[in-house]
Amino acid sequence: MEENSLDDADLRLLDLLQTDASRSNQALAELAHLSPPTSLRRVKRLRQSGLIEREVALLSADKLAPLLGHGLTAMVEITLERQGAEHLDAFETRVLPEAEVQQCYRVSPGPDFMLVVHCTDMPGYLALAQRLFTSDANVRNIKAFFSLKRAKFEPRLPLGPTPRH
Repeated sequence: MEENSLDDADLRLLDLLQTDASRSNQALAELAHLSPPTSLRRVKRLRQSGLIEREVALLSADKLAPLLGHGLTAMVEITLERQGAEHLDAFETRVLPEAEVQQCYRVSPGPDFMLVVHCTDMPGYLALAQRLFTSDANVRNIKAFFSLKRAKFEPRLPLGPTPRH
C-alpha cells in the first residue's frame, strides 16, 4: 500500500477512531474487520502520516457547568485594516497561543477571520478582546455573537459515504 493512499480499511479505521478513539486495538480491529496486527500497523501509519493529528477527550460542558460555571462562548468576526499576507499571518500568530481561542478560520468574503472563543465569563471575554483586538492597531472591526445554546457539536469529519463497520 502506498504511503499517500487510503483504502476502505483505512477509512473504516479513521471513522471508528473519530467516533471513539479509546477503543482497544482488539475492539477496533474487530469492528474494522481486520486482524489486530494489521489494525495496529495501519493506525500507526495513519498517525505518522499526520492524518490522525491528535487524540483528545471531549468534555461535557453541561456536566462541568455546575462545577465550573457555564462560561461564555462567542463567534467573533474580525476584519483587519490591512490584509496583506504578513498582516494575516501576524494576526494568526497573535491569537493561536490563546487558550480561549478554540477555533480560528481565515474566511472570505466578508470578515478576514472567524474565531470561536470560550471564556469563563464576560469580564474574561473583555480581557481577551482588549488583549487581542483592541490593542492591535490593524484590527478595523470586531463583531461578536454570543451563544445562548449549543444545539450540536460534532468534530467528526465526513469521509465520503458512511463506511460500513
